[in-house]
Parts: sequence; structure tokens; C-alpha cells
Amino acid sequence: MFRRTLITTAVAGIALGAALAAPLAAHAQAPAGYPADYGKIVDSAKKEGKLVIYSATDTKAVEPMIKDFKSMYPDVQVEYNDMNSTEVYNRYISETAAGGNSADLMWSSAMDLQTKLVSDGYGLQYQSPESSGIPQWAIWNHSAYGTTFEPAVFVYNKRLVTEAEVPKTHAEFAKLITTKLDKFKNKVTSYDIEKSGVGFMFITQDSRENKEFWDLAKAFGAVSLRVQSSTGTMLERISSGENLLGYNILGSYALVRAAKDPSIGVVLPKDYTLVLSRVMFISKAAKHPNAAKLWLDYTLSKRGQTMIANEAKLYAIRADVKGETTSSDLARQIGTGLKPLPVNPMLLQYLDQGKRLAFLKQWKETAGKK
Repeated sequence: MFRRTLITTAVAGIALGAALAAPLAAHAQAPAGYPADYGKIVDSAKKEGKLVIYSATDTKAVEPMIKDFKSMYPDVQVEYNDMNSTEVYNRYISETAAGGNSADLMWSSAMDLQTKLVSDGYGLQYQSPESSGIPQWAIWNHSAYGTTFEPAVFVYNKRLVTEAEVPKTHAEFAKLITTKLDKFKNKVTSYDIEKSGVGFMFITQDSRENKEFWDLAKAFGAVSLRVQSSTGTMLERISSGENLLGYNILGSYALVRAAKDPSIGVVLPKDYTLVLSRVMFISKAAKHPNAAKLWLDYTLSKRGQTMIANEAKLYAIRADVKGETTSSDLARQIGTGLKPLPVNPMLLQYLDQGKRLAFLKQWKETAGKK
């Protein structure tokens, strides 16, 4: 079943401090630095009166952004539909194929699936006035935009894994579970790459980056890797001690959990840390395209990125945003080891059906239960 959150109540502006710009005036007006005719987009969005978003980002994380957006554009009601990354893709494809109503705007952590949709012609070309504020590797064809800067991390149970055992690199992870098989048998977890778009993308990019990747996969097979489609489920099981280690966990969620859960420890791998950016695009078939443009521009703006960093805790992609969960903060910690995945067709390599099936077959044979 799809999870769905419908938010339509007008909300007054929330206090964001001096770092955020004041809300727009009631009449259509272009934000500072925007094209003079941007007011036409605002007026058209008011007439549309609604915005439908399909997203793989948790509703709870996004609620402060929706409230802030509505303080700027109170005439635009936001229908926010929260699903997992594979559901986002499948629902949009099926609805669009049937010619029915679907999302105006797609926002997902499965960068490859989002890029495929744009590559297949589903994305509206729109050059955001905020394009210059984000890295150029995060923009493709003026259609697909990276919005966050989220690391893939190791997670461990701080009560049951000693400090000396905690792996700091991918090679150390493989060595630990291989040499301490008795301790970690049935105790290591990661994404089910057949069900999780994010998990599949992380693991295939791992195979490109790590020369010893298949040795690590063999180690997973030896310990009978436990797989899940939900980040939350993995974190719960690591916290309880049912699992002891988590591999390639989405760092934005793990770090939020670790801040309030003393049992959760998080490692940013020192040899390399993959970084995903949640990709956003406006549907070419959008019923409310102007409202979608407002949301895209807001998300990429310094104001929206400040909300992403300090409220949603998803790591801002803009370098000029301050806070603990920012690309600048990660760069200070990891330096050249950061490996952001660019928003471009390179991501599509393993979405080719033949290559995908071949990879999954090798993965099952190597990392499957022994």
C-alpha cells in the first residue's frame, strides 16, 4: 500500500531566524535576484492552487519545509505523497501510462530511477533561477536537479561492537566480518537491492568504486547478510542488538537516529564515502506546473536549503548554507574521500535490464546465504 499524507491547511509563517529571508508580499513579486517576470509564475501558481508531490522523503522530515513554503505561497495547497523509492517510480509510470492524474513534481533518493524518467522524456525542462547556487554536477538537462548531499555510512551497535572493532574503511568492514564470523553471523544488515532503489544504486556504484567489492560481497555471503527495504527497520534492529552492523545505510536518517539513540554509532568511511543527492524534476504532464516551479526553486534556494539542513536534516547541497548537516561540513570531515554521484545518464548503466539481471545474479550467488 502507498503511504499518503495530504496537507491542505493554510499555515502561518514559522520563525526561522535572521538567516532566512522574509516571506513574499501578498501580491505577485519576484524574489530578490530572480527574473523580473517571475511574478507571472507566482500568479499562475495561485490560479492552479495546488501542488502534488510524489516523494521518497519522510513526511515528518518535510513538514517544516511545507509549512515554510506555504508561508510564502499561502494560496498553493500541497498534497505530499510519501512512499519508498521504488513505489514512487512505479506509481508515476503506471498512472502516466494510463493517462490519469499523477504527480506534478517527483522527488526521490533513487537518483538512477529519477534520471531514467527524465532521460525517457517525462521531465519538463526548466532553468531554475537558483541553478547557480548548486554544483553543476547536480544539474542535468535543466530538468533533473540534485537537492541534497547525503552520505552512505556504516552503522553499528555501540553497546555490542567494541571501539577497536568498528570498521573505518570498506576493507576493514570486510576483514571484521570475515575474521569474527561467529560474532557477526546473521548480524549484518543492508538494503534489499531488489526492492530498494537506493540500495541498488549504492551497491552498483560501490562495485565501480571499490576494487575489492566482490571480496566484500563474499564476506556478506559468509555471514548471511540480512536485507531490508526500509532504513528505519535496519536502524531499529541495530539499536536492539538483533543486528550489530549496517552497511551502506543512508546517513541522513542514521545520523538523526544516532543523535537521540545512545545505542547507534555511525561511521563515514575514510577510504571513500558515496554521496547521493535526492533528485527532483517537474513532470512534463504536470497539472500544476507553475506551482511545481515554485517548489523546485524554493528547495534549491538558500532559504529552502537552510530548512533542509537544520529542520529536515538531509544535508544541504548548497555550499553557502550553515549548519551541521551540510555539504561543507561533510567536506571538512572526509575531504577528497567524498564521492558525490553526479546527476547524469552514467547512473543508468545498471538499469539496462540485461546488466541489472546479470548484476543481481552475481550478487545473489556471491552475497547470498551460505
